[in-house]
Amino acid sequence: MNAQRRPLIDRSLPLLAEGYAWLPNRMRDSPGPVMPTRLMGRPALAVRGPDAVRFFYDETRVRRHGALPEPVLGTLFGHGAVHTLDGAPHRARKEYFLPLLDPGSVAGVTEHVTAAWDEAVRSWGGRPRVVLFDEAAVALSQGVGRWAGLPAADAPETRRTAADLLAMVDGFATAGPRHWRARRARGRQQDRLARLVEDVRAGAATAPDGSMLDRVVRHRDLSGEPLDAKTAAVELLNVIRPTTAVSWFVAFSAHALHRWPHHREPLRSGDAAFATAWAHEVRRFYPFAPFLGGRAVRDLTWHGHSLPAGGLVLLDVYGQNHDEALWGDPYAFRPERFLDRAVRADDLIPQGGGDPRTGHRCPGERVTVGLLEALAVRLARLEYTLPEQDLSIPLRRMPTRPRSGVVLTGVRAPAGAKDAVSA
Repeated sequence: MNAQRRPLIDRSLPLLAEGYAWLPNRMRDSPGPVMPTRLMGRPALAVRGPDAVRFFYDETRVRRHGALPEPVLGTLFGHGAVHTLDGAPHRARKEYFLPLLDPGSVAGVTEHVTAAWDEAVRSWGGRPRVVLFDEAAVALSQGVGRWAGLPAADAPETRRTAADLLAMVDGFATAGPRHWRARRARGRQQDRLARLVEDVRAGAATAPDGSMLDRVVRHRDLSGEPLDAKTAAVELLNVIRPTTAVSWFVAFSAHALHRWPHHREPLRSGDAAFATAWAHEVRRFYPFAPFLGGRAVRDLTWHGHSLPAGGLVLLDVYGQNHDEALWGDPYAFRPERFLDRAVRADDLIPQGGGDPRTGHRCPGERVTVGLLEALAVRLARLEYTLPEQDLSIPLRRMPTRPRSGVVLTGVRAPAGAKDAVSA
């Protein structure tokens, strides 16, 4: 009998209790790459694997509009964001994100961020302790802001902005204080950027030609109308916030260097291929996005299981990135795996799958990889001590990170080591 006809238990409460392990724990008992369940009172199909990625991103079957719950929109993406659109409106809005796919943009963001990182590192040596997670966010926020054409801010404002951007990511998948802190942070940053958009349109501020600020201010949707100031602010944040979220991967890189210190030397040498492999393995191995959700456009059948129109389709991101059938030894941290295999888009999905030019895969993924390549090399070259601290990474917490944020003491920047990766 089709398992979908049996009464299904709603799995919302176990999700809160188990975090990243929620879907992998249940799919472990499934005979195939699909599992029927219920979530938030709705029927759902959890899917995994390259074929499932292509199924999930097929807009004739699954759509994102209406799939993202309000708490996620109110903290992480913002109401009216490109993530909530499908079809032609999605492609039209995504137009101004596409420069993030160009090598020149990746190099530009990386240049600004690494300059901000290098400035920051020079000050770390005079401090008794540095929380890497927080300080990386400041450098990332400052660097991407400069690249995007935002006005320069003083040091206190820069730190407040970085803290707000972190809070938006940290509070999207939870309830309680973290969630409400994320909402307040989004409100502050949306208001700030909406005022900037209005000032540019009124001639009271300028946007550098071709910058992301300029593109957002001038963008017109399918209707031919410019974005309202609030929506423009939402989309500016959807460039700046994900870049600042690379702080998670920087902290994970420090964690990996501590646990597997033999990787420090090949990173420190500036070997470009190893730096890229490192970036892919950090994103694969460490937990960031647990799963992605969409809604069935129509009645669907997948691997013998049916789902009614409007039901949820859950792409098991964490489970796929740790699938033994794909990775062989998925719980071993081994950057070398990406030196001898091609990175196939529908296998490795830490930032979603599909075609980033036309679908919902994050267009900033190449920026994330480029930044992580550069910052991991800089981190490997940095001299510091890790004092006694709690570096555990709880899987129940979403998004998770080392509990301590990775505390560094005795920081010393290497003299003359400014180039992140050798040519």
